[in-house]
Amino acid sequence: MKRTALGLAMLCYMLVTITVCLAQNSSPIDSRKKLSGIIHDNFADGAKQYKVLKSATPPDSFPRTYNPQTGKSVNSNSGWWCSGFYPGTLLYLYEQTGDQSLYNEAVRMLGLLQKEQYNKGTHDLGFMMYCSFGNANRIKPLPEYKEILLNSAKSLSTRFNPTIGCIKSWDSKNPSDFLVIIDNMMNLELLFEETKATGDSSFYKIAVTHANTTMNNHFRSDYSSYHVLNYDMTTGSVKEKKTAQGYANESAWARGQAWGLYGYTVCYRETKDVRYLQQAQHIAAFILKHPNLPADKIPYWDFNAPDIPNAPRDASAAAIMASALLELSQYTKSKDAREYRDVATTIIQNLSAPAYKAAAGTNGGFILEHSVGHKPANSEVDVPLTYADYYFIEACKRYKEMYK
Repeated sequence: MKRTALGLAMLCYMLVTITVCLAQNSSPIDSRKKLSGIIHDNFADGAKQYKVLKSATPPDSFPRTYNPQTGKSVNSNSGWWCSGFYPGTLLYLYEQTGDQSLYNEAVRMLGLLQKEQYNKGTHDLGFMMYCSFGNANRIKPLPEYKEILLNSAKSLSTRFNPTIGCIKSWDSKNPSDFLVIIDNMMNLELLFEETKATGDSSFYKIAVTHANTTMNNHFRSDYSSYHVLNYDMTTGSVKEKKTAQGYANESAWARGQAWGLYGYTVCYRETKDVRYLQQAQHIAAFILKHPNLPADKIPYWDFNAPDIPNAPRDASAAAIMASALLELSQYTKSKDAREYRDVATTIIQNLSAPAYKAAAGTNGGFILEHSVGHKPANSEVDVPLTYADYYFIEACKRYKEMYK
């Protein structure tokens, strides 16, 4: 009897242990399935919203934002730095839903945008042309797309100064100024891609030189970055380190930190130079360990904003962070990889909730609410923005591809 009782007790213990183990092991899978369902809905809802956005946008314009207070949309011409995000998001949504009308609208917008391949007055051709034509060429390659991307890379390269070691961001009235912003890291992907497409290493050399110069000068000891550096045109030395869209010169503007994180992750992908991986990891550590990063991981517009916790959140910075962290997690086997995935997952979940994701038919057709463009100028504060939508859908796409 004692042996029978002992045997039953052992059997029960084993069954309980197996049940607990199965529950623990299935929990991450269940969580991924749940989020995969949310992401599927995000693609479907995004497709519906972008049809609303199309109807609200004049046929010769590009959507820029929407003012929820006045109910009015704000649009731009093709020369605005955000012009590539609308067709880029349409292409991402077409890729996920198969809705041909989204593709047709994207192609129509590419027709309006293609003239910017010759625009030598902006450093934002990566945003404008790679997020649009780059995705178009990836999905349905065409010779004309390849030619447009090549011309865009050539135009961007004209802004590179070998004395400075950077691509000029903004022009200045002072001829001795050479202004470079952290955002410019995002335009290097176009140059890397054109090196692969053409075999022309000059694009690659410009990209890595810009990345190295920025890594040496733009970052503080804690791996937060300045927004704007002003170099001396003659000597190449740094004259000023300051902000334009952040709270203060020494503050950490949230979207700027996200640009740096994303940019150096791309640099590592394209070069396999471990210095870029380490830089991306250091930037990630600054962001994720910052005491002012909220529990929901949607950052305030500036990590040092004086009115935290009442400062506006920036959904665009969160979306960029999520997309970058998902990619970065694939380049390291350290314990950090899980944290990157976990934080990206948290961001996607929270941006998918009603607090940030607009209800169908609202928000002027944009997917996300509550982004911040230029707070010091009181421009585009707590509104939807095209690049918030773009990187949100990209993050959802990357999550789906990682776990499919």
